[in-house]
Amino acid sequence: MRIIHTNAIEYILRVPLFLTFFGHGKLALKSKQHWVVYLQTVGLSYENGIKIMPFIGVLDVLVAIIILLKPYKSVVLWSVFLGFATALIRPLSGEDVWSFIERGVNWGAPLALYFLLTIKLKNKLSITKN
Repeated sequence: MRIIHTNAIEYILRVPLFLTFFGHGKLALKSKQHWVVYLQTVGLSYENGIKIMPFIGVLDVLVAIIILLKPYKSVVLWSVFLGFATALIRPLSGEDVWSFIERGVNWGAPLALYFLLTIKLKNKLSITKN
C-alpha cells in the first residue's frame, strides 16, 4: 500500500481553505447586507455592522493568504474559530440548524489542517533530535 505524503494532504486542505476565506472576505468587503443580521445577533447595531464588515473582510482575506502561503498554526487555529463561529451564528440568528451543519467543513477542514501541521512539526522535531 502506498502512503500519501503529508505535503499533498496539506495542500489539498490549504487551497480550498484559501478559496473559502478569500471568497468570504471579498463578500464582506462589499458589505453583504444579509450578513449584517448575523452581527446584529451578537449585539451590534445595523450601522455598526455595516462599518465593521470591511474589517472582517480584510481579516478573512489575510487569513486566506497566510493559510495559502505559510500556514502558521495560530492563524489556522483562528480560522477554526472563525469557521465555527460563522456557522453557529446562523441558527442563533433564526436560520435552521442545517445552515450550521452544512458549514461543518468551514471549521472541520482548518481543524484537520491544524492537526496535520502539529503532526508534521512533531515529526520534524523528532527527526532533528535523532
